[in-house]
Amino acid sequence: MAEIPASATPFPYRVGNLWKIQYATNWDEPRTDVSEKFVNLTRNLRRYMTPFVFKNPREAFYNYQDLDLGINHNGKANFFQGKVYGIKYFKGNFYRLVKVKTQVDPNNFFRNEQSVPTMPH
Repeated sequence: MAEIPASATPFPYRVGNLWKIQYATNWDEPRTDVSEKFVNLTRNLRRYMTPFVFKNPREAFYNYQDLDLGINHNGKANFFQGKVYGIKYFKGNFYRLVKVKTQVDPNNFFRNEQSVPTMPH
């Protein structure tokens, strides 16, 4: 992977990454209070692990989407909300992806809570 430039694909992760960590919790009870309990346990684990992982800048792998990094509500702040998590997922490629998304999907039809946003109008 080190032979492929970080700018050649949307995913810039190449040299220097030692580990990928995914925090996940499973539960079978559908009640809201149970869900909140297990989500909070997972968040507590992440906070506990934070001092032991690389954090300057803190990055994230898009295939392990983390809504705690930010959510895009696809309103007037679309770009600015998307930038919060977009830089963590795509590093310097974020701006190039926004430019392409704005050209291909200017009305942001193809979106989710952490999709690449379009440029502000």
